[in-house]
Amino acid sequence: MLDRNAMAQLKGLREELEAQNEHVDATVKGTQHRYGFAVTEDGREIFIPPDEMLKVLPGDKVAICIRPAKPVKGKQDKPGRTVAEIECLIEAGLNEFVGHIVQKGKATFVVPDLAGLSRWLFIPPHARNGVAPGDLVSCALLRHPIKDGKPSAKILKRLGDETTPGVENSYCAARAGLPEHWSEKSAQPLIDAAYQCKPLEDSERLDLTALPFVSIDAARTVDIDDALHAEVTTSGWQLSVAVADPTAYLADMKNLPTLLAERGTSVYFHGDVIPMLPEAVSQGLCALAEDTPRPALVCQMQVSESGEIERFEFHKAIIRSHAKLAYAAVDRYVTGNSDDLIAHANPLEALVQVYRTLRKRRENHELVMEERREYRWMLGEDKQIAEIDGYEKLSSQHLVEECMIAANKCAAKFLSDAGAPGPFVVHQGFRQDRSEEAKTFLEKHRAELKDTPLDTVAGYRSILADLGQTTHEQPLRDMVNRLLSRAVLSETAGPHMGLATEAYTNFTSPLRKALDFFVHLQISACLAGDNTARYPVDQLPVITRAIGRSREAVAAADRRLTARYLDKLKAEGRSQFTGIVSHITSSGFTVKLDDNGLDGLVDLRPEEEKFSFDKWTMSLTSTTRRFQLLQSVEVTFIGAPAEGDFLALFSLVERCGLKPPKEPKQEEDSAAPNAETEAKTDAPAETETDSAPSDA
Repeated sequence: MLDRNAMAQLKGLREELEAQNEHVDATVKGTQHRYGFAVTEDGREIFIPPDEMLKVLPGDKVAICIRPAKPVKGKQDKPGRTVAEIECLIEAGLNEFVGHIVQKGKATFVVPDLAGLSRWLFIPPHARNGVAPGDLVSCALLRHPIKDGKPSAKILKRLGDETTPGVENSYCAARAGLPEHWSEKSAQPLIDAAYQCKPLEDSERLDLTALPFVSIDAARTVDIDDALHAEVTTSGWQLSVAVADPTAYLADMKNLPTLLAERGTSVYFHGDVIPMLPEAVSQGLCALAEDTPRPALVCQMQVSESGEIERFEFHKAIIRSHAKLAYAAVDRYVTGNSDDLIAHANPLEALVQVYRTLRKRRENHELVMEERREYRWMLGEDKQIAEIDGYEKLSSQHLVEECMIAANKCAAKFLSDAGAPGPFVVHQGFRQDRSEEAKTFLEKHRAELKDTPLDTVAGYRSILADLGQTTHEQPLRDMVNRLLSRAVLSETAGPHMGLATEAYTNFTSPLRKALDFFVHLQISACLAGDNTARYPVDQLPVITRAIGRSREAVAAADRRLTARYLDKLKAEGRSQFTGIVSHITSSGFTVKLDDNGLDGLVDLRPEEEKFSFDKWTMSLTSTTRRFQLLQSVEVTFIGAPAEGDFLALFSLVERCGLKPPKEPKQEEDSAAPNAETEAKTDAPAETETDSAPSDA
């Protein structure tokens, strides 16, 4: 038995060892295994052993003790190895989530659809809400495992099962945390506020109802944002772009900008839409419906015969759309294939003229996006893909696009000249951290451009315009994409390199985009002489994150629809396709199918041959095969596993990508060839060597 002195010594030793341990706050990072990591504020990742991981969930903020790891019996231990012990929960990181229901005996569990969480959560009988195995559900955490390692969840909503029409959209929207459709209760405050405003009685608004505006949109569109008018002048054209003005009804709702920022945008799924604004407001009061007076923000531009916007004005106005025209009908008129719209011949003819002039100037002085074939999904009653049609963009769509870009450039210049804090859309072009790579890329492929400045609009335009030419042996414009940045929202004006313009913003879709709504607020304030921020500047990052979540949700739903469609084709005996390499990495490449535009992955890592990746040629090369960006390939659809989030997987058809056989070396004659023969023999070989793409 230990005496008091020994006990005191042991206690002192324990306290001394404990003092050497580190106590910090950290965030739990899960894995697909039983262990995890605690990420400290200084970026360290401390191993959480399985028994401790039972107490926490991914995203939890916890207090931990970092102590030396205990030696593992039979294994050689690494010196200095540490582990995290969970001391207490500071803040739960998991609240609502989605997953699917499984049954084990009489117990019901949900399998959460969360990265880094591989455990099932028990659902007690009172919290099951009538769900059955296989159901897709939205859940909330009911009991945290911090005390005994036994978490539980409750069902918030049954979303459906695999056979429910449209469940892909609702499930992926819930998984991404998108706001739900407007309910009668949530929409009512906006509706009440809107109906209290009377913008059509505002005498300060310019009356443009006599100007014969027309809207050009898809035949079934009802939330029409914009209407157009053009007329010939002595020096060119006057182009008027009228944009629906929801701020005329909702500007006084103080919390609305924050609410809209959280939504970010209307979310367009195949077969469904989550509108940014309640339809009673967007369609019932604001949309530029035919023959209906509406409040609008109008940009009137004087366009010269060379396509230059010489001057412009913004007006808070009242307009009346004189006709709702469909893209298809206008396209037939533009291309001379129909006289159905002869009643609108004068304004349409002027619109066509100004469109072609604006387009030509942009092609010569700015940057125009390369045309890509687009695809239209036709859904059946089950909201699954029935068929897919490919099509080229219509001339009428280009017409509207050019008018919108012109008006958006004017909006950015107006805000910049007024000294207002945006909001602007800024695109810096080449990523700053990839500028040296960009220079090396140009040295390798277009040496004559290597001294062209990367950070000026003129320099960027000349580089991208050159790389986009179809005369190059390699797809240089697509190859350089990995070095380019994404556009950002900013309160400070800056160039939009992607369009090769000094400033840019968006104001033409305020019924569907929070950014455009903010721009309307700011332009209206500037027109009234107030250039201070009239929108919450701190909400610009919120809009960016919301748009990111929306894209993630739509892409995830599309993957599920794609998987079901390709499974159907495979069952019908159609599993082999031709496509092009649309994206390439060190481990494989993405293939876009020619017939339907669907994407899938070819993973080369399991191949017996090892491939080397060359980032300068964007190619993968093995001993016998070579693949590069935009190369045509033949693939077979394998499947789209749920554990891969339904990403379609392809395998290569046999002999696809084989390198051409090398020319056999000619045997030398015993007699030396004369100079003429030598020249004729060597020239083709030299040309072939120069033109052949280099292998990695």
